[in-house]
Parts: sequence; structure tokens; C-alpha cells
Amino acid sequence: MPDAPGLELILAEINRETPGAVLDTSFDREQAALIVDPAKVVEVLTWLKETPGQEYTFLSSVHGADHFPLTPRFAVHYELLNRDRYERLRVKVVIPDPEAAAADAPNFASDAGSVGGTPGTPGEVRPGMPPTNPAPTPSVEMDGQLLPVVPSVVDLFPTADFQEREVYDFFGIVFEGHPDLRRILMPEDYLGWPQRRDFPVGGEPVIFTRDEVTNPGWWQ
Repeated sequence: MPDAPGLELILAEINRETPGAVLDTSFDREQAALIVDPAKVVEVLTWLKETPGQEYTFLSSVHGADHFPLTPRFAVHYELLNRDRYERLRVKVVIPDPEAAAADAPNFASDAGSVGGTPGTPGEVRPGMPPTNPAPTPSVEMDGQLLPVVPSVVDLFPTADFQEREVYDFFGIVFEGHPDLRRILMPEDYLGWPQRRDFPVGGEPVIFTRDEVTNPGWWQ
């Protein structure tokens, strides 16, 4: 995989062709990652796949992450592989929570069922991840809730089809342009996103260890 200086060279080359596409790099626990603007993830993945000398032609995984209560809250990880060099590279898009952004901006409104811009939220430092401040992320309203939107990469990597559906099913991240975006494991009429960190478990609210001060002995 690329080392830390190699990642910086890749960042510079991509941003020379697509300014602002790569926000930062991360080299943590020997895992190389590019932190990418969600709106430009297709351009970045296309460059990594088709540029001579890069040729990360295999997308082995697409998966979501929820960093609640930190911001930006959501992320989508794309695990790339160059099978000739046995090199792996991770591309991350970090996505603010449009619900939180709307709560911070009471005058914000979007048309139901349409995609529109939402105010961004400032980034925070997380272990193993540099600070980021992505541009405002589009959102779509569904069942009275604002969901974040990122571009689908199915046209570039057909293997992303079912994987994007799984991220949507569990995290409520909408992939714009997906040919058949619907639930893949949960029932069609299921409400909620079960891998979000604030999703109730067993019908009870999720309580974090930080709540021990106000709710001692919550595990009993």
C-alpha cells in the first residue's frame, strides 16, 4: 500500500486535476486512506482506477460508519485493491448529519422528496482520522427524516450494487444514481436504520458510558 509520503503525492495529483477533491490523508495502523469530498468521490475513484501507475481496479468493499456523537457523523469507506501489486488503498467520505444541521439552522427548508443542500457541520478530531470540514452535503427527506446523500459508484464498480444497498439499509445513507436502491436485508416496510449508534436496542434507548455521570449503574 502507499506509505504516508506516497499518499501526499496522490493527494496532490488528484487535486491538481480535481481541485478540492481530497480533503486530507490518513496513515494509521499501517492503513492508507484518502479523505474525500463526498460530492467528488466518483472522480477520485475513477482517477485511482484508470490512471496509469495507480490502477486500483478492484473494489473489495463498501461499508458505512456512524461516529455519533462526533461530527462529521457518518462515513462511507471504499476498499480498493491493485491485484497486480497487492496494494490496498482506502477512500473515505465523511458526511455531516443533515438532521443535526437542520436543527442548528431553524430557517432551513427542503422540498419533500427532493435533493437539496444542507449546512455543513464542523469537523472534530477522531483517533486515527485527521480533522476534516467537508462541504455541505445534499440530503433527501424520507418518512419525515433528512437522510444524507452521496453519489453511487455502481457505474464505475458494478460490485458496489448490493454493498451500497446494505449501507442504505443499515445506516440510512442514500446513494444518488443507484439503479435499484431499496432495502436488502431488512423488510421493505422496516422503519429506522439499525446500525446507527443511536438506534434503540431491544426497544430501549442506547445509553453510552458517558451517561454514567447522570445515570449511574445503567448497565444493571
